[in-house]
Amino acid sequence: MPSTVIRPGSLVLYKVHPAIVRTVSDKIEIELEGGKSKRVRDKDVTLLHPGPVGGLGGLSPPEPEVEETWELLGGEQTTLPELAELLYGEFTPAAAWGAWTLVADGLYFEGDPERIKARSAASVAETRAEREAREAAAREWERFLAHVEKGDLDEEDRKRLSEVERVALGQSAASRILAHFDVPAQPVAAHRFLVRCGYWEAEHNPHPPRLGVSLATSVSPLPDLLDEPRRDLTHLEAFAIDDVGNQDPDDAISIEGDRLWVHVADVAALVGPDSPADIAARERAANLYLPEGVIGMLPEAATTRLGLGLASESPALSFGLRLDEQGVTDIEVVPSRVRVTRLTYDDVDRRLDESPFAAMHAIASAYRAQRLARGAAELDLPEVSIKVVDGEIVVRPLARLGSRQLVTDAMLMAGEAAARLAQREGLAIPYAAQAAPDERRTPVTLSDMYAYRRFFKPSQSTSVPGSHFGLGLEQYSRATSPLRRYLDLVTHQQLRALVTDGDPLAAEAVAERIGASEAVSGLVRRAERLSNLHWKLAWLRRRPKWEGEGVVVALEERKAVVLVPELALETRVRLGDGMQLDQAVRMRVREVDLAEQMAFFQVLN
Repeated sequence: MPSTVIRPGSLVLYKVHPAIVRTVSDKIEIELEGGKSKRVRDKDVTLLHPGPVGGLGGLSPPEPEVEETWELLGGEQTTLPELAELLYGEFTPAAAWGAWTLVADGLYFEGDPERIKARSAASVAETRAEREAREAAAREWERFLAHVEKGDLDEEDRKRLSEVERVALGQSAASRILAHFDVPAQPVAAHRFLVRCGYWEAEHNPHPPRLGVSLATSVSPLPDLLDEPRRDLTHLEAFAIDDVGNQDPDDAISIEGDRLWVHVADVAALVGPDSPADIAARERAANLYLPEGVIGMLPEAATTRLGLGLASESPALSFGLRLDEQGVTDIEVVPSRVRVTRLTYDDVDRRLDESPFAAMHAIASAYRAQRLARGAAELDLPEVSIKVVDGEIVVRPLARLGSRQLVTDAMLMAGEAAARLAQREGLAIPYAAQAAPDERRTPVTLSDMYAYRRFFKPSQSTSVPGSHFGLGLEQYSRATSPLRRYLDLVTHQQLRALVTDGDPLAAEAVAERIGASEAVSGLVRRAERLSNLHWKLAWLRRRPKWEGEGVVVALEERKAVVLVPELALETRVRLGDGMQLDQAVRMRVREVDLAEQMAFFQVLN
């Protein structure tokens, strides 16, 4: 460089910008683009050309033959003046700035004004490839953003949006996409975003995966059913009584004189402790019953091969028992063969005064009276069945039928029989227990029942027998749904080992299974509750002019809690003057927010 002295009129580099030196004293005054002046230290600037420079507006040299110059240098070192001469044929301020911008660009050259080196061909190729990839990514990003704005997504867009889905499902707390659109990285906000851009359908149910509940049915292998001795009970009329559309019939009832038989699908005959299917079921804890369908904890083949009434004869574990003044007695549990007829609750309700249902009903009613006398809670709160069938949301109120109560009490009798037999034989099984509430009541009205339910303490699975307040039982084990609940299956595995001279699990192993199941079953139940609420709200959303009746069940400071019996839906409305408990109010839906799981209503009277 002809001169290395910085003087007025020199072209210098300040940070990454060109500047003209105006005065030199203890500090250097420079002029930047736009006419802005700044006083800097001499070490803050680098001399590019001694000048004089008339103005920064003229620093635009013609396009040089960069590749020819780069090849000519062949990896040798040079200086800024020499590079400018090679590129532009002269060393002027404009040529100096042009040469430096190529060095700063870093593709062909690298270094500082006094030591500039031509980069190797391999380095140039690598850098060029990286830049092209970045440019392509930037173009793809802009294309993606445009698609999201329009809600017109292709498969690649959907792959990108999986990062937002992870936020919506509570699996991530950050998203570049949400940040670009200034959307909070929160599940509800991400949910709305995914619906708005078309990644999720408007009625998409996010709750099971958000809770980490598996949506995959078990595909574990099942062995062949052993050819083993079974009590032939095919001479008894046996009835599997379920809701319309039930796909996993795992219990049935028979009557033999004054002896009630409860037959349960013999799942433990195929699913032994620690078998692949057992381990998979333990991880799921229970079937997941969603309005969209059922996700089984066991392979579908388990229901196909063991469901009662799905074949002319079914293998069962049958509970035989009688009822006396003290409760369940004369208990017998046997592997059996049964012939089962499938009926609906409505079918049986019309035949409760006919044989054999009248005799079954009489025993079940006597048992229920005993439970109520021991303080069993009897709540008559609205219940509905909700299913999504071919895109249609079907909501069906569940009436309090005598047939439903018959089956409920028969199953409770079998559960008590299992608990009593296990205690008598010193057999470890999972028990269900519930402590009494701090205050006992006799609810009469809907608001009484709503309030009383909130006093209840949660039911718990335990390896130690204990009373169950809500059922009015001194001991109880869930034993009638081994196709659907894992701890029922454990009870069956233990009972089956007892009555077939097998090797039951030790108490510690049963306790471990209880702990594993309880860790998951709460999430399964919550996923079901939230999914049912989701589809109730979706049903309302499809009916923006819906009007119906609600019943006031609680009064708060500014709100009234209202139950909508048609949907078994709890909501809050503004507390009106004179509003009273158990008052019927006419309501109209105003707004439904699926992401927040809220519905807003207007009271009409």
